[in-house]
Amino acid sequence: MTTTAERGRIPNDVLTSVRKSMNLSQDEFAQGLRGAGEELGEPNDASKRLVQRWESGETRTCRPLYARALKQFTGRTPESLGFAIPMARVHSDEAGGHDMEAGEVGTAEDVVTGPEPEPQTEYAGIWLSRYEFYSSSRDETFDCKHHVVIVQHGNRLTAQSLPGASTNPDSPLSLDLTVDRNVVTGTWTEQTAANGYYQGARYHGAVQLLTEPTGRRMTGKWVGFGKDFDVNTGPWELRLLDRSTGRASIERYSTTPQ
Repeated sequence: MTTTAERGRIPNDVLTSVRKSMNLSQDEFAQGLRGAGEELGEPNDASKRLVQRWESGETRTCRPLYARALKQFTGRTPESLGFAIPMARVHSDEAGGHDMEAGEVGTAEDVVTGPEPEPQTEYAGIWLSRYEFYSSSRDETFDCKHHVVIVQHGNRLTAQSLPGASTNPDSPLSLDLTVDRNVVTGTWTEQTAANGYYQGARYHGAVQLLTEPTGRRMTGKWVGFGKDFDVNTGPWELRLLDRSTGRASIERYSTTPQ
């Protein structure tokens, strides 16, 4: 039976999608965090259970010790991994709070309740992402492809590109999307390669797509700012390749899209 607290949780789909894109189980992810702690000279007790608590939304923040290990292991800040910014700790004997793992803090999101999102088409899986952009400095249009893994919770979709699976090497792509019937709207972020043409610049913007009735293809447009403070746009398409997000499928598509 689902409790009120469980219904109010917001799963951390960003963390889940990043872990899946690294092709790691929850236990292996915890092992990686422990290894990162050792590298930093700050041993930690990361466990599969802790990763489960993070991904389920049972715990929305992480201790500084784990924040540093996460940054070391994934190259991302806790905020970019879907963690909430911590509030001051509230003790149960002061404000009727609830017990949490030692050293962790609560957030306003821990007590948010609301109706469950309406069931939607199943979008979880591995997709081919393809967008086009015009480079004014090179006077040429480029076609960029990524294999991305999509994690779904109700009408929320979180996508993360697989390592080494893009036509732009070392340029990870993330999408945070919401589905409303056949309309998909959200934001995108891409970190360009440090040794590439854009020298590690981070770009982000908005995207809106329409889904085909089969739920296997989305097409639409992206919008974002260019380096000269102009607004750019172009076509974007997502095409389903595999419904599975298991290890074998992740390994199969951790290659440069053709």
